[in-house]
Amino acid sequence: MDRFWLKNYPPGVPADIDPSLYPSVVALVEESFAKYRDARAYVCMDKALTFGELDALSRALAAWLQGRGLKRGARVGIMMPNVLQYPVAIAAVLRAGFIAVNVNPLYTARELEHQLKDSGAEAVIVLENFASTLEQAIAGTAVKHVIVGAMGDLLGFPKGLIVDFVVRRVRKLVKPYALPGHFKFKDAIASGRTMKLDRPDLGPDDVAVLQYTGGTTGVAKGATLLHHTLVANLLASEAWMQPGLKRKKIDGQATIVCALPLYHVFAFVTCGLLGMRTGALNILIPDPRDLKGTIETLAKHRINIFPGVNTLFNGLAHRPDFGKLDFSGLAITNGGGMAVQEVVAKNWLAITGCPIVEGYGLSETSAGVTCNPTDSEAYTGSIGLPMPNVEIRILDDDGNEVALGQSGEIAIKGPQVMRDYWQRPDETAKVMTPDGFFKSGDIGVMDAEGYVKIVDRKKDMIVVSGFKVFPNEIEAVVSGLPGVLECAAIGVPDEKSGEAVMLFIVKKDPALTLEAVKAFCAKEFTGYKRPKHIEFRSVLPKTNVGKILRRELRDEMVKKAA
Repeated sequence: MDRFWLKNYPPGVPADIDPSLYPSVVALVEESFAKYRDARAYVCMDKALTFGELDALSRALAAWLQGRGLKRGARVGIMMPNVLQYPVAIAAVLRAGFIAVNVNPLYTARELEHQLKDSGAEAVIVLENFASTLEQAIAGTAVKHVIVGAMGDLLGFPKGLIVDFVVRRVRKLVKPYALPGHFKFKDAIASGRTMKLDRPDLGPDDVAVLQYTGGTTGVAKGATLLHHTLVANLLASEAWMQPGLKRKKIDGQATIVCALPLYHVFAFVTCGLLGMRTGALNILIPDPRDLKGTIETLAKHRINIFPGVNTLFNGLAHRPDFGKLDFSGLAITNGGGMAVQEVVAKNWLAITGCPIVEGYGLSETSAGVTCNPTDSEAYTGSIGLPMPNVEIRILDDDGNEVALGQSGEIAIKGPQVMRDYWQRPDETAKVMTPDGFFKSGDIGVMDAEGYVKIVDRKKDMIVVSGFKVFPNEIEAVVSGLPGVLECAAIGVPDEKSGEAVMLFIVKKDPALTLEAVKAFCAKEFTGYKRPKHIEFRSVLPKTNVGKILRRELRDEMVKKAA
């Protein structure tokens, strides 16, 4: 198709990049290990690992994993938050010729058991804080080898000992666990240093990562991401950010705020892999929900690139101490994962002087496939233009392309798209068109310039007396009401209209009343869009990435109505 949006690309951004420049992710990161050997790659709790140290540690762990008898293509789960062990583990698994399975460490035993069984993981690298969950889930899985790390493992002496004492004894974050035959992370590294790494001949079509979806469309499925899939996305992302980096003078090494969890595809690519590719320093934030601690960490660095989600930006912007940070080097703030609301974007810009550049991607597309130009100066309300190599179509329910300006399902084609859902041909067939487009399940509109705007998820749409109501619209408008911190809208059953809109609000101002919200909604929305039910909450359920879980709210209301 005619990629008419290319005319709106910033100068210097190519229409396409060549993923065959690197046969694998391993070839790409090993180039960086050599090129930036003495530069810091990751810092956590004030302890940094250089690219050279990351090279040596991951090489040792890779050799040790091979020594356990795992065959090429074996799946290895990595169950860690943003700590220094994560980049060591991911590099080791890939360098050994295995497939990394990113695991949310906050999973329940039930969720973890499903992912281990579905992926067929034979080994798991886990932080001890979450080892008790693994103990509950491991029976009946294929897991034969368990490596348990401690928070202080790579923090050096005496800091590592102090951190481990605080984590275990003071904060009591490590529950008792029994994993017979497990190995300590530090012991595996020490043993691996004496072993030889058998370097596998990895190619572009080898599987690199199984990235599990959040299960919002049913049971969680693994998106099969190949080496060339990740390389394609990585190189496209690198090209896309260049205009934004010119907004500020960056002296020396660039810094990336890695507050989003690395086990999530957004941070995995835009922080972890992109940082290694560009020789940047990733500032690891183990728990971004600790806003005070996050701000204290950021105060120690001159930050240049800040990927995040709306809820994180909103939470930080409401902290007076955040505004005291030095933002003179902040060149790119990249928003994704969920819609960036205008009120949040304006507040962020006023505080930092750096606009939020919104993008869009999914686990199935190895993160970003559209993004606003990174040299943008204002909030657009869109998710931007298709990135290099990407084709976007907007399809109707019959799979036909709709006219520009009409809404339909966003479909994506390009080397960034997953091969399939791991061992789920039936589920893969549901989302792939015969000509290779991935149907995202998101409803969007493309304008005459090629900019795409998300209207909502198919499944989140509310139908009131035959009229379609999109929760994103309700939430975006209501969050502009003074006194509202955040909100969520869902559809609930209604005898008269089939469904009605229900609105949940977390207050910023305790004085906000139900009457004030109703009056505001009556002013802003036509009748069928107005929330029929409004409820104040102290918190809203969220994923670890910060997405508000409308599904959880819906399930709760269904149970109450039963």
